Amino acid sequence: MTSIRRPALTLAALLVVWGTGIAPAQASDDTWITTKIRIALMTTDGAGRNAVKVDTEHGKVTMHGTVDSQAVKDKAEATVRAVGGVTDVHNLLQVVKHSSQESVKAVDKDVKDAVEKALKADVSLEGIKVKSVENGLVFLDGNTTNLASELRAIETAYGIAGVRQVDSGIETKEK
Repeated sequence: MTSIRRPALTLAALLVVWGTGIAPAQASDDTWITTKIRIALMTTDGAGRNAVKVDTEHGKVTMHGTVDSQAVKDKAEATVRAVGGVTDVHNLLQVVKHSSQESVKAVDKDVKDAVEKALKADVSLEGIKVKSVENGLVFLDGNTTNLASELRAIETAYGIAGVRQVDSGIETKEK
């Protein structure tokens, strides 16, 4: 009887170890997918930028939040579907017409100075620079070691008044 129990216990132990190894790897993959999605949304004009929130579980993405139009909702979904690793998209975005707000107008030089100052304030973004600003479109350039830093740089730029859109030419070692 012990000869039957031993292989069964060994098999059970292997399944526990194997199962434990899968969960952290999947969580890491989901975090990577979510980060890539956030970068894609924030650098794609008309895709909702910060209005679209995403949750990823086993490659299945749920989008939620509010957007101004059906076109933005559709573009956000198409942008998310194009990200590698996404297996399904559940689009819960709601179309809500916001009252028209005057866009903040700023001189491009002032915007560039403000973005550069904000990037310099975060030492982890030291390899990232503002390549140009034109009519509120900020183009970031440089190098970083991970996607989280690229995302933080993009979010930092969007936090500056007068920034309409951010495009990223940032190269990351993490793909």
